[in-house]
Amino acid sequence: MNRRQFLATLPLALAKAADAPVRAITGGPKYHWFGYYDKFQFDQTSRFVLSNQVDFEHRSPVADDVIQIGMVDTHDKDHWIELGQSRAWNWQQGCMLQWVPGARNSRDQEIVWNDRVDNQFVAHVMNVRTRRTRTLPAPVYNISPDGKWAIYPDFRRLNRTRPGYGYAGIPDPNENNLAPEDAGLWRMNMQTGKRELLISFAQAAAIPNLHSPWEPTAKHWFNHLLFSPDGSRFIFLHRWRGPKQGPGFGTRMFTATVDGKDLHVLDPYGGTSHFIWRDPTHVLAWAKHPSHGEKFYLYEDRTDKVEVVGKDVMTVNGHCTYLPGNKWILNDSYPQKDNKQQLYLYEIASGKRTELGAFSSEPPYRGEYRCDLHPRSSPDGKKICIDSAHNNGRQLYLLDLNA
Repeated sequence: MNRRQFLATLPLALAKAADAPVRAITGGPKYHWFGYYDKFQFDQTSRFVLSNQVDFEHRSPVADDVIQIGMVDTHDKDHWIELGQSRAWNWQQGCMLQWVPGARNSRDQEIVWNDRVDNQFVAHVMNVRTRRTRTLPAPVYNISPDGKWAIYPDFRRLNRTRPGYGYAGIPDPNENNLAPEDAGLWRMNMQTGKRELLISFAQAAAIPNLHSPWEPTAKHWFNHLLFSPDGSRFIFLHRWRGPKQGPGFGTRMFTATVDGKDLHVLDPYGGTSHFIWRDPTHVLAWAKHPSHGEKFYLYEDRTDKVEVVGKDVMTVNGHCTYLPGNKWILNDSYPQKDNKQQLYLYEIASGKRTELGAFSSEPPYRGEYRCDLHPRSSPDGKKICIDSAHNNGRQLYLLDLNA
């Protein structure tokens, strides 16, 4: 399907907004999506695009639900190549399918994804050329830039505290423990599988939260972990919920060294949502600051320095990514009043916003079952892949920035 044919299938209002050439690279009857915006979906050559595949929507995954793992060859008529399957997944982040960074060349490239085997969450690592696969004894969330280390939270706990981000099938042994000492955030060696608990829930809960104290009966968890570009530090979100907060929760953003030391509260005011490292010392994040309210801010790690970014044009929360070279920020939005999700580029030097498209997101794509665009860039910065449900179910769409 070419661009003209594709746009002809869209509502007129959407077609006018679709400024970048775009095509569907997956299609029905099954549904396809990738998940989060901070994972490597494209291979080194920007040719192969990873994807999850499932045959249902609009309900929570249960232990028996299996998804297929594969990749799309964008140079061969978007041919689907099946690679494996998973029993440990969710709607927002799939099974953490991603390319392992640090490969010397395309022939050495490996992918990793989470699974549940014999009542244990594990991670499979596969060379997509040889199909040689090894299994690690724990799941992964984010991997260091050299490919040597993985960090991961307690997916058992997340399945109850934050539906859409944890995995079904294994109950949380600390269900009734508000801040356990034997669980939290772990690190795993990607070669040996050796694991260690870096930061426990009890350790984080013991650090005073001066701007938004939690209730004594608040339950604590971690989510959203991300290594810095040089692998020296990582970010994680510490969250909690007490009886008085109802469905809401409190948040603060930490950074730490790769061994879990030198903890620094990067955003002490709460409200932190999506974030990305710009470089080893700066973090872009949507947050709430007492001086300027909810906006995108650029934080300098291990300091109190913070500045507003895109205050006039980046006015709503979205999934932010720096394109290669750090001159442009790629971002999206949640569905607005017209049920459209905006996709755009923000040029840092000029403050200019360039619209790439607007994609319909109708109910029931809300809450846990929502289909965020989660825009991901190719390594060469010339292509963008999004998840979208604007055309009869969630599928992958490729946008060409060369135009």
